[in-house]
Amino acid sequence: MCCCCPPAIEALFCLWVKSGCSKSAVAGALTFFPPDPPLYKFHRISKDGNELPEFEDDVLIDDDDDSDDDDSDDESILDQSDLEYESGTTDDRKRYRNMRSRSSSGRDDTSTIRTEEQEKRNKKKKKKKKKSPAAQLTERNLQLRKRAKTRNSRDRRDAATKVRYRFEPDPRLAKPPRFSGTIEAIKIGPQKKTGAYVAAVIYRVRRDKLTDRTKTIIYSHGNATDVGAMHFISSVLARSCNVNVVMYDYSGYGASGGIPLEANTYRDIKMVYKYTVEQVAGGDESNIVVYGQSVGSGPSCYIASKRKNVGGLVLHSPFMSGMRVLTPSRALACLDIFPNVDRIKNVQCPVMVIHGQLDAEVDVAHGVALHNAVKPDCRRDPWWVPDRGHNDITDGPGKMSEYVRRLKAYLSQLE
Repeated sequence: MCCCCPPAIEALFCLWVKSGCSKSAVAGALTFFPPDPPLYKFHRISKDGNELPEFEDDVLIDDDDDSDDDDSDDESILDQSDLEYESGTTDDRKRYRNMRSRSSSGRDDTSTIRTEEQEKRNKKKKKKKKKSPAAQLTERNLQLRKRAKTRNSRDRRDAATKVRYRFEPDPRLAKPPRFSGTIEAIKIGPQKKTGAYVAAVIYRVRRDKLTDRTKTIIYSHGNATDVGAMHFISSVLARSCNVNVVMYDYSGYGASGGIPLEANTYRDIKMVYKYTVEQVAGGDESNIVVYGQSVGSGPSCYIASKRKNVGGLVLHSPFMSGMRVLTPSRALACLDIFPNVDRIKNVQCPVMVIHGQLDAEVDVAHGVALHNAVKPDCRRDPWWVPDRGHNDITDGPGKMSEYVRRLKAYLSQLE
């Protein structure tokens, strides 16, 4: 790479080379940053209705632990001499007492151990600080793969024993308006190639409010969020628009298994779409509206371009493609991901684009380009929000009301 390349571009290029020219590794590093810890819990319920203990193996346990945590001041941690005293021989215990007596007279041999341990930790910290961006991205990729194996194994066991789930959003999140329907937590899977199960929360309209034309929104959320953080907007949509909402987490997000990769987002939405058609929409694809926000525009454009009978597509703060967000240059086009601007040309359902004109993360030009790329007979009125950015389009009661009004107007055109 040349000296004028931005550090982010150079790091991605290095990662691409080190990963054996794997575009998926670049996509994962470029695009996916799930909340850690997740902003919700899936409580496990046995088939007998009893709540089961949580799996602690959600947390990655690295055999080569090089944590930055410094426990030298934690009195609950035993030092080397304590270990000898507890588990050693009689001679070990005598040596321990002799050492303690010398310490009481001003000679503290344990300080040597403490110092050595501290020096080791400092060396590890220094080594970590020297890691290049490419090395850090490579390390993160390996850690995600280890965690994926653990989660996939957990979900297989749960499926075999018919475990059910209860959704609990993080109590620190804003409480949504009351929704009179039902909220169901499920795991969809396994995916044939990866073995992953996808966590999803389904907001179902009350039976007495259902009609043959009730719509179901499959919502693919943005990058640094999950189904817990999206609980508020899911409830608002289900309640205000009288629609079913299927909110799901990508592989590697929240309670989902697998790892976050571009290809896996396509596998995820294919599984979710199939489940939704069969279990929520009564087999009628025309009642399904695919909704993609930010990075969610990628899998949404993908499935909408593949399913000719889907009812509609909404793109919220979308991008033309992943690499175009970083740079307009096509020098690294071989590494590009989520080619939305190409796929949207094949979409045959009504499309609505929503984009903030003050968006500093994904310029509104991306939304305009996507709107213009839609077939003329499939274009619906876009909403170019004049005083909003990337993540705040629905912030405030006024904007939320306008958002719901515009979305309901769009949905009414799908009848």
